[in-house]
Amino acid sequence: MATLTTKGIKISVETAYHVGYSQPRAQKYFFAYRITIENQSEHTVQLISRYWKITNGNGSIREVEGAGVIGEQPVLAPGDVHQYDSGCPFVTDMGKMSGYYNMVNTDLKTAFKVYVPEFVMVAPFKDN
Repeated sequence: MATLTTKGIKISVETAYHVGYSQPRAQKYFFAYRITIENQSEHTVQLISRYWKITNGNGSIREVEGAGVIGEQPVLAPGDVHQYDSGCPFVTDMGKMSGYYNMVNTDLKTAFKVYVPEFVMVAPFKDN
C-alpha cells in the first residue's frame, strides 16, 4: 500500500490486477485501485477535482483531469474518511500512476493540493 499525507490529508492506495477485464494476448491489462482519503486535519475540506499522470510500462504517458472522483466531490470533516474504487486500462502488463486532488478548506476558504503517492501496478504473472 502506498501512503502520503499532505496538509493533514492522508491518501492511501491499494491496487489489484483485474483478470476479468484483461486480455493479455490483445495487450489489454486492467488494474483496479482503492483510494482512502482520511482527513487528519482540524478543518473541513472538500475534494473539488483530480489530476492523474498515467505511465505505461513502455514509457508512454497520458494525463487525466476532471471534477471530483467517480462523480463525487466529497466533503470531509475532521476525522472523516472517504473511500472509492476505480480502475485503469494499460497496454502493458505494468504501469504506474501519480497525481493530486485540488481541495478547498471550507473553514478558511482556501484552495490547496493533496498529492497522491505514486503507485505501481504489475500483472501477477509478470513476477514469474
